[in-house]
Amino acid sequence: MTYRFKSFLLLSLLSLLISSVFSSCKDEVFPKPKSYLHLEYPIAEYHRFENDCPFSFAISKESTITFGNSCNPIVAYPRLDAKVHFTYQRVQNNLNEILKDVDKLTSKHTVKADAIVPYPFSNKEKNVYGLLNDVKGESASNIQFYLTDSTTHMLTASLYFYREPNYDSIYPAVAYIKDDMMKMMETLQWK
Repeated sequence: MTYRFKSFLLLSLLSLLISSVFSSCKDEVFPKPKSYLHLEYPIAEYHRFENDCPFSFAISKESTITFGNSCNPIVAYPRLDAKVHFTYQRVQNNLNEILKDVDKLTSKHTVKADAIVPYPFSNKEKNVYGLLNDVKGESASNIQFYLTDSTTHMLTASLYFYREPNYDSIYPAVAYIKDDMMKMMETLQWK
């Protein structure tokens, strides 16, 4: 082969390579737009559970309630992988000690919490008094409350997600269940 033919062949291959590179880039590349998580929760509908325990309250139809051998129910939210654990205690002239124990449970979360926002609750007609604590941040339990009649009954509740605590990710579910827990407080009746 002659030098001229080799040069022609090399230039042809090079031009073919360059034209194939540029012809494959006809579509302009745009960055993808920001996407946002869109979670849809059903509108809450409630029903009252009844059993032999000394209290009752309304729960969401999206949840299930189970009892062991005692009056310590667990309200589960299967779609959200969350549960609200309840503990019932009889008050026997020991309300201050019980309230100290409840406060200890909440204060354990201050290590990981960004803030704890208290919401006092009072329903004089039904003789129900209490406090809901909204624990902001990476804590194990984001919502806790206690309810009492100050003389006979004490009911505490704590929300737990069965996932690693990542507050930004679970916040919509926390807000949804917080509304349910407030409804439980508002509808609680002592027997």
